[in-house]
Amino acid sequence: MAAYPDGTPCWADAMLNDLEAGKRFYGGLLGWTFGAGEEQYGQYTQAYGPDGKNVAALSPKPDGRMPTVWNLYLASSDIRATADRIRDSGGQLIMQPMAVGAFGTMLMAADPGGAVFGVWQPGTHGGFEATGVPGSYIWTEIYTRETERTDPFYEEVFGFGSKRIEDEAIDFRVFVPEGEEVTPGNAVLGRFRMGEGFPEELPAHFIVYFAVSDADRAAETVARLGGRVTMGPMDSPFGRFLLASDDQGAHFALIDPGTTVGEKPS
Repeated sequence: MAAYPDGTPCWADAMLNDLEAGKRFYGGLLGWTFGAGEEQYGQYTQAYGPDGKNVAALSPKPDGRMPTVWNLYLASSDIRATADRIRDSGGQLIMQPMAVGAFGTMLMAADPGGAVFGVWQPGTHGGFEATGVPGSYIWTEIYTRETERTDPFYEEVFGFGSKRIEDEAIDFRVFVPEGEEVTPGNAVLGRFRMGEGFPEELPAHFIVYFAVSDADRAAETVARLGGRVTMGPMDSPFGRFLLASDDQGAHFALIDPGTTVGEKPS
C-alpha cells in the first residue's frame, strides 16, 4: 500500500476504560473483529473490518484520569520535522516523537485552539488498509473556536491548501494536501467553527467518522448497545450522518455516503 501523503488522516484509535466492552460495542455496531492485544504495548488491540482489513485499534487507558476518546493520526514522512513545525506554528507537543517498535513513530500534539491529534510516520504499520467502505474510517473534522489561529496552523505544519465552504449557516473550511487542486472533492480534513450553540465548556476536538450502509439502522444499534446519539441522523450532500458516543463516552460520527440530499459544493 502506498504511503499516505503528509497531513492525510492515516490511523485512528480509541482509549477506553474497558477494552472488552469496547470490543463488544464496536463489533456489534461496525462488524469489527479483533486481534490479540499486544501486551508489550499495553494490550493495544487491532480492529479489522468486515473484509478483514486493518481499520482502527482499541486500547485500555493506562491511567484512568485520561480522557475516553477517539484519537486521529495525520501522516508524516518526517515526524521530527513535523514536530518542529508544530512548535514553530503555535502548537504544543504533548508527547515527543516516540518509536513504537518497528511499527512506526508517533507523537501527540495540540493545535493553537487546543484540539489534540496524533502524527504517525509509518514503519511496518502503514495505517488504514481500508477507508470509505462500511465499517471503516471515512472522514474527520476539527471542531474549534480559534479559527484565526488554527487555519494557518494546519496550512503551515502540513502544507495544506484550504478553502472556505460558502454557507450562511456555518463557518466550514476544508484542507487539501500540498500540490493538489483545492476543491472539496480533494479534501482530507474539515474544520467546523463552534458558535453560540455549543457549550462553553466543550473543548476543541477532532471527530472521527466511520462509514455505514444505513445511518438510521446504525443509530438504532448505537442505542441498543448502550451508546447515545447526540445529533441526527440527518441528511447532507455528502451522506446521511449522525453524531454519537459509545457506551463509555467516546464521541464519534457515522455516515452513509450513499444516501445524499442536496448538491455538493464545488
